[in-house]
Amino acid sequence: MRLGVLDIGSNTVHLLVANARAGGRPTATTSHRSVLRLMRYLEPDGSISAEGVRGLVDAVTQACETARAEGVDELLATATSAVREAANGDDVIARIEEVLGQPLQVLGGETEARYTYLAVRRWFGWSAGQILLFDIGGGSLEIAGGADELPELAESVPLGAGRSTVQFLPHDPPSEDEIDALRRHAASVLAPVAERFAALPRPDHVIGSSKAIRSLAKLAGYPVPGWSGIDRMVLPRKELKDWIPRLARIPADAREALPGITADRTFQIVAAAVVVERAMKAMDVDELEVSPWALREGVLLRYIESLAY
Repeated sequence: MRLGVLDIGSNTVHLLVANARAGGRPTATTSHRSVLRLMRYLEPDGSISAEGVRGLVDAVTQACETARAEGVDELLATATSAVREAANGDDVIARIEEVLGQPLQVLGGETEARYTYLAVRRWFGWSAGQILLFDIGGGSLEIAGGADELPELAESVPLGAGRSTVQFLPHDPPSEDEIDALRRHAASVLAPVAERFAALPRPDHVIGSSKAIRSLAKLAGYPVPGWSGIDRMVLPRKELKDWIPRLARIPADAREALPGITADRTFQIVAAAVVVERAMKAMDVDELEVSPWALREGVLLRYIESLAY
């Protein structure tokens, strides 16, 4: 059957279409993405502005049209932190569901982390052993760890790249004081999280997922041979830390010229780099491997599993 996963995030509305069957590996056929940057449309009371809601509804409408054109049999529609935490979230959800013609699944932060971990576990396999996962989106940072199909511990903290940019890096390019303020804030938020994860066994593999981490790995990381002959990317903390002041000196509209930095990530890539580097430091991680699969694949895999029972 042909499945669609609609991921309504803080930065983008992203539709993934894949051919899938119970017990088989899903094969992606189409990817359609609209860039929204919803964090820029937050009002002082925490609600999404009327302009932001209109843009969101338009993006969902386009995604639904693509899903119909692609012959999607089942659409799995999810939303994450931007919709989840909006003061007018109920109204926004109602507008989205009107376009969808079906319920919208609003994922809690821990559920988001668990789905992403599932995708990473399936990609790397049982031989990867104990996994520690970082996934940074626009609104939140998810961290999960474990040795099984699902994580033993999963947490979500409000350190997303878009949120951190709006709150701490208002100028373009940001000042050193702004970068330092974000660095201190991230360290403070992550300290108690790191204490809880310290109770888990030392990870055999530390893995990063999400578009922002893939972009940073292309910028500051390097490829190494993979298990199946496919190169995988590694992102070292030292190189990432060295890149932060260089990135911060470049205006957002000029960052697209850098390796791996796409137009939809230019405005928030500095915040992503700061938060990921602080997370790696808090967890005593020297480098992380990059996973091609993340939340959307996790949602897809969970649904495919349900077909087998």
